[in-house]
Amino acid sequence: MAKIGYARVSTQGQDLTEQLNALNAFGCEKIFTGKHSGKAENNQQQLEELLDYIREGDQVVVTKFDRLGRSLSQCLQVFDKLISKNIGFIALHQNIDTTKKNDPIAMATIHVLGLCAELERNFIVERTQSGKAAKIAAGDMNAIGGRPKKLSEKSIKSLLKDLKKGLSLTEAAKKYEVSRSTISRYKKMMKV
Repeated sequence: MAKIGYARVSTQGQDLTEQLNALNAFGCEKIFTGKHSGKAENNQQQLEELLDYIREGDQVVVTKFDRLGRSLSQCLQVFDKLISKNIGFIALHQNIDTTKKNDPIAMATIHVLGLCAELERNFIVERTQSGKAAKIAAGDMNAIGGRPKKLSEKSIKSLLKDLKKGLSLTEAAKKYEVSRSTISRYKKMMKV
């Protein structure tokens, strides 16, 4: 019976140290880690490696239930796979431990925590989209996202004048220090 840890954060900028310390202190022999989005498809590789590694009688240990995934369906799918393989599950911060007995309270807690994690993710997405829409409505075109523009608004106006005067793509690319394809793209957008 091995204790196998699983630690995950949602972005590259977040730190796994706190989770790793807790899992090591609990006695995990091996710890799978991931730094990626909480979306289901991005978690799949690490989860598959974990599920391939564990054996009947092992215990999967996480600091919090939502480390398995950020949607209720993903968390429950992983949890169902653990149960079907006769694997114990422990969430340290929520005092969930299915290894002690088949506890209906632990099962109910898992469902409630998964639902809360899904609601939290939906709220974050909704607030992000609302904030983005408000910025766009206020005229902040940077809120649209994507790569920053190669040329400033002032440079674009100057480029338009130069192209109307007959400046070639190559000459314009040198003058504005961008590629010919960038100049060509601006030329098409401005219909010069």
